[in-house]
Amino acid sequence: MISIRNVTLRRGAKVVLQDASVTLNPGEKVGLIGRNGAGKSSLFSLLANRLHADLGDVEMPPRWRIGEVAQSMPETDQAATDFVLDGDLPLVEARAVLAEAEASGDGHAIADAHMHLEHAGAFDARSRAQSLLLGLGFRVDQLDAPVDSFSGGWRMRLQLARALMCPADLLLLDEPTNHLDLDALVWLEGWLKRYAGLLVIISHDREFLDAVTGVTVHLDNASLTRYGGNYTTFEEMRAERLTQQQAAYAKQQEKIAHLQHFIDRFKAKATKAKQAQSRVKALARMEKLAPVLTASDFDFEFREPGNLPNPMLSMRDLVCGYGSTAIVRNVERTVLAGQRIGILGANGQGKSTLVKTIAHALPPLGGTLTEGKGLAIGYFAQQELDLLSEDDTPLQRMVRLARDVSPPNAQEAREQALRDFLGQFRFTGDMVHQKVGTLSGGERARLVMATIVWQRPNLLLLDEPTNHLDLTTREALSIALNEFEGTVMLVSHDRALLREVCDEFWLVTAGGVKPFDGDLDDYQRWLLDVSRAAAKGQPAPPLPGTPSAAPAPAPAGAAPKATSATAAPKAAPAADSNRRDDRKQAAQNRAAIANRTRPLRLEVQQIDERLEKLGAERAELEAALATGSLAGAEIAEHGRRLNHIAAETAMLEERWLELQSEIEAINAAG
Repeated sequence: MISIRNVTLRRGAKVVLQDASVTLNPGEKVGLIGRNGAGKSSLFSLLANRLHADLGDVEMPPRWRIGEVAQSMPETDQAATDFVLDGDLPLVEARAVLAEAEASGDGHAIADAHMHLEHAGAFDARSRAQSLLLGLGFRVDQLDAPVDSFSGGWRMRLQLARALMCPADLLLLDEPTNHLDLDALVWLEGWLKRYAGLLVIISHDREFLDAVTGVTVHLDNASLTRYGGNYTTFEEMRAERLTQQQAAYAKQQEKIAHLQHFIDRFKAKATKAKQAQSRVKALARMEKLAPVLTASDFDFEFREPGNLPNPMLSMRDLVCGYGSTAIVRNVERTVLAGQRIGILGANGQGKSTLVKTIAHALPPLGGTLTEGKGLAIGYFAQQELDLLSEDDTPLQRMVRLARDVSPPNAQEAREQALRDFLGQFRFTGDMVHQKVGTLSGGERARLVMATIVWQRPNLLLLDEPTNHLDLTTREALSIALNEFEGTVMLVSHDRALLREVCDEFWLVTAGGVKPFDGDLDDYQRWLLDVSRAAAKGQPAPPLPGTPSAAPAPAPAGAAPKATSATAAPKAAPAADSNRRDDRKQAAQNRAAIANRTRPLRLEVQQIDERLEKLGAERAELEAALATGSLAGAEIAEHGRRLNHIAAETAMLEERWLELQSEIEAINAAG
């Protein structure tokens, strides 16, 4: 097992761990969680012996073999399968021993070396390596392609396959799902469940953690806390612990207030001086419990769209691709106001190509793409730097956006207003002047989100928006998307986000776009069926909701049999149709509610602005009166104005409450 006892670890001036302790047992599958920047990767380096503790002890069996994904990718023309095979260190060592024995001509050594090769699994190693590659989404024709021919994301998959190839006692995986599509992610889950060693995973994908892990270690405030259970269990247990801690804090504050009141009242009285002094000492000895912050450290909302064209988009015989290469053809789809569309499909099928074409990042190669009047697109690219310049700063990006996109919004475009706006996305102080190229992936993602929010889009095109976001930021994004009144088209491997946001799904496959009449569980079952069919050399199964082939005609005179097996195919399309109708109805209901509440919300906004102005005026008047330099007539005028402000404020607040009640009633009825 691994035992971390009273460890303190520093990285520069930052304390990553402070007197931290935790025990990890062989065979456990552990999720390591914590905010971005908490020090999770530093803890991995400590376990891999790349870093050493400043204080405390880290004990691990000396013969344990460690497997992890290398972050640097060498430039090599080595074939993909051979590159993965080199990750099997026992096999590499056995081959080296054989080569040395053959060079020496020692027959006994050669025989022993062949036994070592057999124990290392040399005879099926190549098939195991290729099975890993196929599971992670590589095609058969790519198995022997040179490593240099793959893009960055696929090279990271090669590194993941190489790490999985090693028969390790301890496997460390840092965000293994970032470069995987949903198909490969489901395969990886199954593989990791079968892994026999100690597994420690850093991930911000809650469904992945729930499916794989049985232990959760939380790194927070430089301490490690172990929870028995997956991520959902951790949330429940931590919520209970926080509730208890908050109650203890409130109880302690009451006691502190009581002691302080006694001290303040009696410390000057001779008859009570000793009692007061004893309470001063009690107050000094009392352990201070920190207040508990249970809310997310980040939240935001999309601004209300100026209008909602319906339909928003109409695609007729649309062809999408790069240059002269068509990837997706004959797209016949319509996007309506209020829809929440999840776009599914394996990597390379054309999901991003479709989104880029709609976002005007790529020109259509054929067909027509008709936009509704007043369409405003907010586009989040899978690679944030496709939308940002490395030499820009967040403030420069916002200033240019304000000037280029919405010149009439002079008030919003003021530098201080833009600074305040960036502050909502955790860009505070000197961070607004930091070069984009030096920002972390999560910070760049938040900056892109800020630029989208500022433009007030009515159609959001989001291509893998969660790749660099931690769990709390993903939760904030999910809440913001559910409150957004426009239309959402989402490409993501984060199943929790897809489940929480999307009402319907499109499947990009075989060069086309089809409706997927089912949920994510149906999609995962369909993927497994496709995999099994491919392994048996059979044709792929039909999509959910697709009528199966007609049965062979019954022999003459045979009576029809009404069995559950024959009735099921008839019931399934009806159920799928009902699900599709329900999703469409939900989208229409959202659009109708948005239209009914829009004038009410506009009036609420106007009242808020007026109340803010009245508050500022009241503060000015009260400040002037406090100076004592006003004449009698001026004092009277200021007093009358303050009375008018108080009356108008009361009236506006009453109207604000009425409007909020009407909005809540409409939402509840919808």
